[in-house]
Amino acid sequence: MARTRWKKPAHEVLRVPEGFRLESLDPTSTPGWKGGAKAAVQHMAKQGVALADLQERLYADGKAGGHRSVLLVLQGMDTAGKSGTVSHVIGLVDPQGVQYRGFGVPTPVELKHHFLWRIRRALPAPGYLGVFDRSHYEDVLVVRVHELVPEAIWSKRYDEINDFEAKVAAAGTVIVKVAFIITLDEQKRRLGARLKSAAKYWKYEPRDLDERALWPAYRDAYQAVFEKTSTEVAPWHIIPANRKWYSRMAVTELLLEAFESMELGWPPADFDVEAEKERLAGA
Repeated sequence: MARTRWKKPAHEVLRVPEGFRLESLDPTSTPGWKGGAKAAVQHMAKQGVALADLQERLYADGKAGGHRSVLLVLQGMDTAGKSGTVSHVIGLVDPQGVQYRGFGVPTPVELKHHFLWRIRRALPAPGYLGVFDRSHYEDVLVVRVHELVPEAIWSKRYDEINDFEAKVAAAGTVIVKVAFIITLDEQKRRLGARLKSAAKYWKYEPRDLDERALWPAYRDAYQAVFEKTSTEVAPWHIIPANRKWYSRMAVTELLLEAFESMELGWPPADFDVEAEKERLAGA
């Protein structure tokens, strides 16, 4: 698949490098992309066609008894672009082959179980593209920042997550982990936009301002996540997300590369094609 405007494949450009420091990232940057916004929109539309084709092949593979799937994990502070990505990127493919799950505050039932219990139950079935809007990483981000459990508990979860993801990958799921990073100024602008229109009031959460005050703690928590849970089978990709056109296009590219790595074909017919053509002709 030709990508004339990407200097390198997106998964190479955006993967968390060794020694990465979050404070060194410029959220307004567009790493790896040689064009501007207009070119990105056009490129995304073209790649969306290819993505939809490969997603249909995966869905067909699952219907034919295949065991493979794809899981897209989206993390980021409020207003970073997670829901917009679901609308604009996942909206490019056939919804019947998508399993979406947004993870909020655990329910009383979920709290009675291990923190990965609800995650395991939401994993995509064979043939599906699964999307986690927030995920098991809330249990080493929000839980850590708000001290909801002792450090002795949450500090062990990094290894548990790595073991869990390794098993998921070994079972046939390609995992694409994406973290959206924006500046506090950009977040303030986006929150302000939600207060200017009655059509956007429903998106506004007063608690988001409380979370803003905790950004230094969240920065440290995200840094630990990148250092401890970016593995060979499930690496983290960091998206500078101040420019929505870039972040959406970048996720589209990451997903397309993930699907391409699966080398998906169409499942062969489990019936005599020529015989069925003759039957149909005489029907």
